[in-house]
Amino acid sequence: MAMSVGAASGQAMCDINTTPLIDVMLVLLVTLIVSLPIMTHAVKLDMPQTNNPPPPDQRPEVIDLEIDFDGTVVWNGTPIQFSQLEGYFHTEADKPVQAEIHLRPDRRVKYDFVAKVLAAAQRNRMKKIGFVNTSEFSN
Repeated sequence: MAMSVGAASGQAMCDINTTPLIDVMLVLLVTLIVSLPIMTHAVKLDMPQTNNPPPPDQRPEVIDLEIDFDGTVVWNGTPIQFSQLEGYFHTEADKPVQAEIHLRPDRRVKYDFVAKVLAAAQRNRMKKIGFVNTSEFSN
């Protein structure tokens, strides 16, 4: 079996070697097939619903919740025990217009105390919680 490298007249062959091109295309195709399910994977997020603000006569009350440096919880200026906090949250969550909680932790308090207060609020279905006066933490 004989093969000729050039044309019959002895000229050089000018065809493109397509084997490397096909190899590259197959690698790209396999990469696309493997990565496509990852790119189309949906992540379910519970985004907040756009609600109309309550009418002016039903403005929610504001609860100032402070956490002192030693972990003492102060509810609207009154120091309370952490065990009482669950009951306060439960009472507020059952109201028709839920109160806004303005959380003001001391900059020296351990994060553990703040996390416990936030977890207690979440367990009792409190929705409107915000950190206030956070500018003092920038130092």
